[in-house]
Amino acid sequence: MLDNETKAQLAQYLELLEGDIQFLASLGTDENSKKTGEFLNEVAAMSDKITVAVADLPRTPSFEVNPATGKSGITFAGLPLGHEFTSFILALLQVAGRPPKIEPEVAAQIKAIDQELHFETYVSLTCHNCPDVVQALNIMAVLNPKISHTMIEGGMYQAEVEEKKVMAVPTVFLGGEEFASGRMTIEQLVEKVAGPLDASAFADKDVFDVLVVGGGPAGASSAIYAARKGIKTGMVVDTFGGQVMETLGIENLIGTPYTEGPKLMAQVEEHVKQYDVDLMKGQRVQDIRKTDLVEVELANGVVLQTRTAILATGAHWRDINVPGEKEFKNKGIAYCPHCDGPLFAGKEIAVIGGGNSGIEAAIDLANLAKHVYVLEFLPELKADQVLQTKLASLSNVTVITNAQTNEISGGDQVEALNYTDRTTQESHTLAVSGVFILIGLMPNTEWLPETIEKNPRGEIVVDGHGATNVPGIFAAGDCTNSAYKQIIISMGSGATAALGAFDYLIRE
Repeated sequence: MLDNETKAQLAQYLELLEGDIQFLASLGTDENSKKTGEFLNEVAAMSDKITVAVADLPRTPSFEVNPATGKSGITFAGLPLGHEFTSFILALLQVAGRPPKIEPEVAAQIKAIDQELHFETYVSLTCHNCPDVVQALNIMAVLNPKISHTMIEGGMYQAEVEEKKVMAVPTVFLGGEEFASGRMTIEQLVEKVAGPLDASAFADKDVFDVLVVGGGPAGASSAIYAARKGIKTGMVVDTFGGQVMETLGIENLIGTPYTEGPKLMAQVEEHVKQYDVDLMKGQRVQDIRKTDLVEVELANGVVLQTRTAILATGAHWRDINVPGEKEFKNKGIAYCPHCDGPLFAGKEIAVIGGGNSGIEAAIDLANLAKHVYVLEFLPELKADQVLQTKLASLSNVTVITNAQTNEISGGDQVEALNYTDRTTQESHTLAVSGVFILIGLMPNTEWLPETIEKNPRGEIVVDGHGATNVPGIFAAGDCTNSAYKQIIISMGSGATAALGAFDYLIRE
């Protein structure tokens, strides 16, 4: 079942097992059970520290990953292949005794949870956001015996997916009720259960020389460049990685012919941690102001002081602002074709947006869906010609230009999209089960005070040194008026802002 390259990779990790492991498997005579059994036996044959035993579990096929004695609380219902193969490997290492790589204060929060919690996460093996959630909940199960977690592969348990009306992955259920949907960090998941990190954890923070707000490519680059100058550097991060975490294939990062967003940002985070950077994850900033110093106020009320600040808050997908958009989010409205596309296999769907992102999504989705409608507001598509040529070759795609979306409607989930032909003013309704919205990005700057200059698009105005109009406050990346929004440009602008901040500090 595993190819030679995968087995060679797995063998290296199995050598790191610190204790014995038992796969406790519930298997039937169906084809999926046979595949699961074959997978488990193949892995077990590679290490004398792994054994396989049979049990009757709530789902068949499924298997628990347990230490030699006792239970870990980790269960996989379905084969953990694709993007979830990493989740499987990490589960083996952590159950066998290797400590998970999380911040000590987060581990303490998890261990202090004093209630029985059983999480279930529905995933797609093509979803690059799902492993973050699966791995986070597995860590919580390893650290706290009152917590358990089951990963459920949606393709193998399609009946459950339809019964629970799961229209986006990852979707997490807690005690049988929907708990969360979409990519979440371990800090965010713990906060939903145990509340925010106590403000006392920030009591000993001295004044920073540079405080970076944001954890995408621009923020990470800023922190690295600042720390390399030997000045006191901090990062306030809601979720590390930013929009890059939503990007599957990256082929234009110079020197790296191909990588994937989550992999790239994991490497970037490790790079940041090689320096003396005070990384404060899972924290949202709600205000910034200039006094003698720059004050950055967190959502928990804590105020951090710094001599300079770099705003690198990135951007988010633009809304279309029509009735039904908010109501059906994760109930048929989606933004990531790689993650949620498999849930719409054999169905009719719509893609709103004729730029590169929209056309790339339509091409991907055409391999799964019965039919794809592409709606573009303008008279012609805006995507690169090579993408338009590929799209035109697909027989199950219909392109509709001059289309103004009016409403997305349905019952428990999306059932239809209504639009107006801007040329004839005629109204049309498409019977679709899903709508993917990809119409560009909006800067995450709505929380900023009016004292910081922004252009009409809400982007922070910066000069050639990354400086804003407020002395001591700099900005970088997609939240600024940078002409082009690219990973490599964000990294460069982060470096520029850090060097600009350092120059400001030595001159002031």
